[in-house]
Order: sequence, then structure tokens, then C-alpha cells
Amino acid sequence: MAYFGQISIGTPPQSFYVHFDTGSTDLWINSVYCKSEACTMHHLFNPKESSTYYSNRKPFSVHYVSGSLTGVIGYDTVSLQGLKVKNQEIGLSIKEPGNHFARPLHDGIMGMAFKQPGGMTPIVDTMIKENLLEEPIFAFYLTNSAGHGSEVVFGGVDPKHYTGEIHWVPVKPGSHWQLVIDSFEIDHQETGWCSGGCSAIVDTGTSLLTCPPQFVDELYHKIGARANKHGDYVVDCNNLNNLPTLTFIMNGAHLHLEPSFYTLVYPVNTGERYCRLGIKASHEKYRDGKPFWTLGDTFIRQFYTVFDQGKAKVGFAKVA
Repeated sequence: MAYFGQISIGTPPQSFYVHFDTGSTDLWINSVYCKSEACTMHHLFNPKESSTYYSNRKPFSVHYVSGSLTGVIGYDTVSLQGLKVKNQEIGLSIKEPGNHFARPLHDGIMGMAFKQPGGMTPIVDTMIKENLLEEPIFAFYLTNSAGHGSEVVFGGVDPKHYTGEIHWVPVKPGSHWQLVIDSFEIDHQETGWCSGGCSAIVDTGTSLLTCPPQFVDELYHKIGARANKHGDYVVDCNNLNNLPTLTFIMNGAHLHLEPSFYTLVYPVNTGERYCRLGIKASHEKYRDGKPFWTLGDTFIRQFYTVFDQGKAKVGFAKVA
């Protein structure tokens, strides 16, 4: 349901697991300043133990769909494997209300969307400014299985993880990787839902594919999903191969999302399987006047996804 990678901050380095999130811009980390319950379950960054840390004590706040926090801005060296990003703007948490950020393996979030007016400088912008990347791009490969294997590459792509050509789709500059879906098909039949275009963001920080709420019930019906007592929409595990293909048409490319990717299969105690849809309703009906989708991890698992910050476009290729 979520993907995390390890980074380190400071000198000497302090290590943390963060969520690489193309649906936000800020890099923030749990800090020793934080006394909220959520912070008691994580590694905390201690700026006093870093010789390269400095701060102007400027406050920051972040509001996500499912959580918020406040803190103070600092600057330090951030390392990702062998990549050292100096003087990176970092949010140090002070208050994290609720329990959303209390989950394991979630010491912070690394935003990778375009810089917002008045907002913090995203780490990819700093990488580009410091000439650390061969190209101003990064790319995600998300596996279907738990554990290792998923990968994010900065400055290029990894050809072993995709087949065929990369299909490019322009995005709205300055956005959270927002693009236009020209058409949407179920079982190769046009729905008409995007006849005037649909808006979508490509968001590694969202676990599921989200569908405009005005269409989601019809989508569940056409897939043959039913709600269970927990509110999950489930399908017959023995019928997965017969479920319809969902096709997103963007900039001339037909991207086919197969049922093996839009369903989540869990083993249960009886030795059987539990199969739920990796699809839910979007939190808003429209964005820029168009029906709004989120192409989250459910979608990205099927397509190697390349984010080209220099040319404001996203590329999709079928995973190998």
C-alpha cells in the first residue's frame, strides 16, 4: 500500500525512511522538537548533532488530504545513496495532530512536485541547481510484491524495468504533475466520461487509483465489484482474468490497466484469498473544470513512470 526509501540528513548522517511523493513539494522529517504522539514512534532528526545544519527559524505548515503538521524550516545536507544535496531546505516537525503520521516506516515525506509560489524548495530543484543530475528527470518503478525491488532513479531512467517506447504526456507547469486524460474506456468501450477531457495528477504518494466520485459507482458496477461490511469493494478472486481492462487515452497513447494491477490480493487465515479493488472515489469531483482522477500506485505499478521536470511532461512505458 505504500513505498518508502532511505535517506540521510546532516553531518554525520542521520538515517530516515521517507515517502517519495510526487503529489506534494515539501521535504519534512520528524524532529526532536516534536512532542506529538505520532513522533514517539519514529526516528527523530536532531539538528544539534549535525555540523552542517543551520536555520532561520522560519515556520512552515503542510496540509495533505489525510493529515497536517507544523514546524520550523532548516537547511542541511541530504544524501540519497551516493547523491549529496547540500543546503537543502527541510521542514522539522513540531506538531503532528492525530495519528496519520504514526505509521511504521514513515519518518517523513519528500515532496517531488513542482515548486509552489512562496513554498519550500523541492529537493529535485536543488539537485538541478547544484548540477547533480545528468538530466532534469526522475523515474519510478513500483513492484507488485512486498519487500525490495522498487526503485526511484534521479537523473535518468533504468531500461531494465520497462519494455517498448515511453509515451509522453505534457503536464501543467507548476502543478503537482497534472495532465489531461482525453478518453477513458472500460473493456475497450468508450465511457464518454472524459469527452471534454479529464484532469489527473500522477501521484506516487496516493496508494490507489482514484476515480471522479460522480462515476465511481458505475465503474464498480461495470467491474462487478460489491461493497463488503468493511466498506471495501471486493471481487471474486477466481474471476480476476475475466474482469475488464481499463484504458486511459492520453496524448495519443492507449494505456491499458489490467485487472491484475487494479486489484489487491491478500491471503487470509483460511488459506483463501481476499481480493479488493485498488480504486476509490477522488476527494474532489472536478479540477480546472474537468472530472478529476489521481493516478496513484495502483496505476504506476503497471507503467514505468518518468517525470521530466525540464520539459514539463510525464512518460509512461509498460513495466518489464
